[in-house]
Amino acid sequence: MPLEIERRFLVDGSVRAELRAGDRILQGYLPAPDGCTTRVRIVRGKAFLTRKGRKTGCCREEVEREIKLETALRLLSGKRVGDLIEKTRYRIHHQGFRWEVDVFHGANAGLVIAEIELEHPDADFPRPDWIGDEVTHDAHYSNSALSRRPISTWRRQAA
Repeated sequence: MPLEIERRFLVDGSVRAELRAGDRILQGYLPAPDGCTTRVRIVRGKAFLTRKGRKTGCCREEVEREIKLETALRLLSGKRVGDLIEKTRYRIHHQGFRWEVDVFHGANAGLVIAEIELEHPDADFPRPDWIGDEVTHDAHYSNSALSRRPISTWRRQAA
């Protein structure tokens, strides 16, 4: 299985000056074994089914394949885990690295997360000024967790 090595960070508002045309994404999660995820994603009129293995640090196995749009819509309207995630993904190139910046909508509105995929878990990379705290190891910020417990509920549950 291909290995995904990804680091995730919160982003401050100054990133908005660098955002250009983005892709609107709709995704949801299907029941999967503990620690694994099965995601259905629709972007630019195409649909994808992705299976991710258990996470070890910033690494996990990932397999993705294109599926029919009708199949994706049926899966997303059926038995899924949590609510749908809506976001716009922007790509920013910074000093030879590609960052993907996700601006969330709906119940996760206000949340902005940047991801960078690396060749090695300990690879060094320059951080743009708009990068904030790292959330790679905070499961609350995973998309699957945000579908079950969106940030709009965090303040209410803490009170």
